[in-house]
Amino acid sequence: MRKQKNDPVVAPSKPRLLGILGPGLITGASDDDPSGIATYSQAGAQFGFGLTWTLLFSYPLMSVVQEISARIGRTTGQGIAGNMRRYYPNWLLQSVVALLLIANIINIGADLGAMGDALKLIVGGPHLAYVIMFGAVSVVLQVFLKYSRYVSVLKWLTLSLFAYFGTVLVVHVPWGEVARGLFIPKLTTDASFWTSVVAILGTTISPYLFFWQASQEVEDQKAKPERKPLKKAPEQAESAIERIRLDTYIGMAFSNLVALAIMITAGATLHASGVTDIGSTSQAAEALKPVAGAFAFGIFALGVIGTGLLAIPVLAGSAGYALGEARKWPTGLNRKPLEAKAFYVTIAVATLLGACLNFTSVNPIKALYWSAVVNGVVAVPVMAVMMLMTGRRDIMGKAVVPPVIRNVGWVATAVMAVAAIVMLVQILAPANKGGQGQDGESQITTTAECQISTVS
Repeated sequence: MRKQKNDPVVAPSKPRLLGILGPGLITGASDDDPSGIATYSQAGAQFGFGLTWTLLFSYPLMSVVQEISARIGRTTGQGIAGNMRRYYPNWLLQSVVALLLIANIINIGADLGAMGDALKLIVGGPHLAYVIMFGAVSVVLQVFLKYSRYVSVLKWLTLSLFAYFGTVLVVHVPWGEVARGLFIPKLTTDASFWTSVVAILGTTISPYLFFWQASQEVEDQKAKPERKPLKKAPEQAESAIERIRLDTYIGMAFSNLVALAIMITAGATLHASGVTDIGSTSQAAEALKPVAGAFAFGIFALGVIGTGLLAIPVLAGSAGYALGEARKWPTGLNRKPLEAKAFYVTIAVATLLGACLNFTSVNPIKALYWSAVVNGVVAVPVMAVMMLMTGRRDIMGKAVVPPVIRNVGWVATAVMAVAAIVMLVQILAPANKGGQGQDGESQITTTAECQISTVS
């Protein structure tokens, strides 16, 4: 174990934990983007603390799936799309990448819109101008900032999520009720209940996170030449996998703790005050102000901006990696713009198209709803391919993922398959239940549209 002090996998010049945390922390933090915040707020407002147990349930599943994603990149030296291109049918790769691009662009648009709304709530001014500003800042940072410095910026942006721990501290929380909701699940046959469960599972296990973390492991290898793909350097495997696991499990725990804080805040304030329908982050912040005060409102809104600045690059970047690897383009944020022109153009165009959605008559909640459907369809085959991939020695060499971890990954895949089926049933249910009352039908549709977190 003493060897690890000078191990090439962890830079000895930094404090150990700071050197280890990277792709997993950023991936986990970006999972709590403005769209996800809206979903957690809706779950808390509608059901109080009744759905907090889903965050305990999803934690091991999301952690294992993201660990597997990271292992693919660290072991092969290629991202998920690059490995799919080499070992799996082209039609599958192109279909997955096309659907991922559509979902990511819609999610970028919704997040930019939420950030613009949040800034307008705080300082006033033109919402659309803020959308353009945030989009431009995101693209400029990705294209022109040196990779190592850019990663540092993303790490610092994860601190914005502490805003949601702050809101918990300033509102009155009945911790006994929270504990019961967290550790003693109460299941019902209510359709809106299960639709919300699907939404929460969707936001914790989402395709763009797989592509991003795998590609970031590849980026780190390029930035630190002493790191070699584990397939070629199996002697680095033990310490590399230890780093990946610690980074990922801490990052996913942080993500779910933030989600829990948001649900607790919404449950203790909005639900307790009879506010049960939240369609966006701005609505959540505005509803919070008269209930919890201006301070809670302010830090909630600022948190939306901070998480958006973290999530937009991840969404656009994962689109760039997926398309670039599928098309055999030079990819990587460590490359200069002229060395990877198509990759950076993809990032810029995805962000631009997302921003443009805010200038159309497209309803952002409905758009996110349908992108949730797209991601629900994409997640299952991608996860299945990942589980198969990590058991193949021709892909992973000696660093194949142990069966125990892959089995948990298969459980996560099955859970997401069931979630996708439930989601599709909920889409069709209103149309097939002509005798249902208008109020009941409206409730199901509204809750289904709040599944926006599946793309976050």
